[in-house]
Amino acid sequence: MKSQTKSLASILVALVITFSIHAQNADAKSAALLDALVAVNGGYQTLAAKKDVQFNYVYDNFDKGKDVSTERHIFHGEHSWASYGQHDLNVMPGTQGTAIQSYVDNKPALTLDGKAITDEKAIGGTVFLRKVNFYWFTMMYKLKDPGANYNYLGTEKVGDITYDKVSLKYDADITKKENNDEYILYFNPNTHLVDQFYFSLPDWGIDMPILKMTLAYEKVDGILVSTVRKGFMPNEKGAYVPIGVYTFSQIKFNNGFKKEDFILN
Repeated sequence: MKSQTKSLASILVALVITFSIHAQNADAKSAALLDALVAVNGGYQTLAAKKDVQFNYVYDNFDKGKDVSTERHIFHGEHSWASYGQHDLNVMPGTQGTAIQSYVDNKPALTLDGKAITDEKAIGGTVFLRKVNFYWFTMMYKLKDPGANYNYLGTEKVGDITYDKVSLKYDADITKKENNDEYILYFNPNTHLVDQFYFSLPDWGIDMPILKMTLAYEKVDGILVSTVRKGFMPNEKGAYVPIGVYTFSQIKFNNGFKKEDFILN
């Protein structure tokens, strides 16, 4: 009986491991790197335990202008809200006034100085930004989301560090998105964090992971946050040039937000 119990336990453990790998469709090396990252940052459960977050976000594209917003996100349900005091780039560019975006229960809303905006393009931009701004804040805690497919690509030396490179693609059948971003993640063998990644942006017509982002982390209330991200893209000679700096500051968790607070009337 003990032998049968032991065999059954072994089978169950094997099934759990197999299912876990299949859920993210990761090879053994990629899975180990992801597990090491989770061991450092605690995974999504650690972040979600903070309930919600508010922070200031400066999206600076240098000479092209800035978007400056106060961001609020609720982790359970992924509800999102932002108030833009400056919006040169991605939120109704060319207009003045305070723009407020909301995304609650998959329903977008947008106002400008309190007046509802129903323009189809502006609403589409609201959906995009609310999703992407939530993702940029939570990305390193969501790498084990269902539908993520990982493939180990070997190592590459950048500066003094030899990074482990991992390709990340998403299964459209699971994400239910027609166009999914692709990433190449660079895992630091010393800290187990992702210091940089390359990515595509199909919503902007960039279908290959040729854009580059570097990340600098801070620990806020026990949570590792990539508070400074720097963006780069290749020029006509293939050299990478800076295109922007994206900064999170004044981060505060557990504010007591409810999704009803984000609804624009």
